[in-house]
Amino acid sequence: MRRGLLLVVLPASLVLSGCVANPRQDITDAGSPTQTVPGPADGTTATSAPLESAQASNKAPVYWIGRSNNNVFLYREFRDVSEDDNPVTRALRVMMSQKPLDPDFFTPWQNPRKLATSISGKNTITVDVSSDAFNSNLDADMAERAIQQLVYTATAAAASAGLTDSGQQIQVVILVDGHTDYVAFNRVRLGAPTSRSAGMVAPVWIIDPQEGTTVADGAVKISGRSTSPGGKLRWEIQKVDGNAKTPYQSGMMTAAADAQQSGLFSFTLNLGPGSYEARVSQVDANGKATDLNVDTRGFTVK
Repeated sequence: MRRGLLLVVLPASLVLSGCVANPRQDITDAGSPTQTVPGPADGTTATSAPLESAQASNKAPVYWIGRSNNNVFLYREFRDVSEDDNPVTRALRVMMSQKPLDPDFFTPWQNPRKLATSISGKNTITVDVSSDAFNSNLDADMAERAIQQLVYTATAAAASAGLTDSGQQIQVVILVDGHTDYVAFNRVRLGAPTSRSAGMVAPVWIIDPQEGTTVADGAVKISGRSTSPGGKLRWEIQKVDGNAKTPYQSGMMTAAADAQQSGLFSFTLNLGPGSYEARVSQVDANGKATDLNVDTRGFTVK
């Protein structure tokens, strides 16, 4: 028993691979996702979002899928969870059964009848889910993102709860009704150990405040992360009045380049009571601000 984690030991008969006849050429493998996401706009080297650190909180890190410009990425929210299951199961249950706070995000997963997780001593998370979780019609790219959504959420929840070794790579094995070789969404074959794919996480990502948060007036801090350390970013605050948005303040900044703060950014403004939207985007290689890979976050000041 590790820090309250409920270990689920699966009988050997349940993890046998099923027979696969006439394999289709359009099916990809979960352990080798296709890289279809373009790199950063400013020409710097992209990185993955770092693994979450252990925290004393009852909130679970949950990843969602969101659109930005003409692409689709993963974004994280921290959500309140019950104490009924272990941390990984709780986070995945939210991902599969609830809606994101941010209306720009969504999830293709369905609430499954059965969901169980366990962690081995080698930092491998096993997720066993019933097949009704996959009752969505997705194209190949979206199916790969959905599998990475699960991988990011499971690894984030385990790391955040202190159940894994942060110095090792964490992998996820997905079983469906106890078996490997299930083809998720008719697109991705499951069962192989799968790690986080760097190309899936959002290039620009506002972490705080979360969507719908209410903060005190005065100094309001906006913080987040870019997968382009040292890259240039443009920020803007808009005042919101019903459906109308009016530019209020804007500026430029640079994401941190050092290893300890890689990609982090923040800025602080004095804001009076009202509704606001924060917008952060990348700047292209020529220094022109063009709202590339923009992320937005609505919040209220009282």
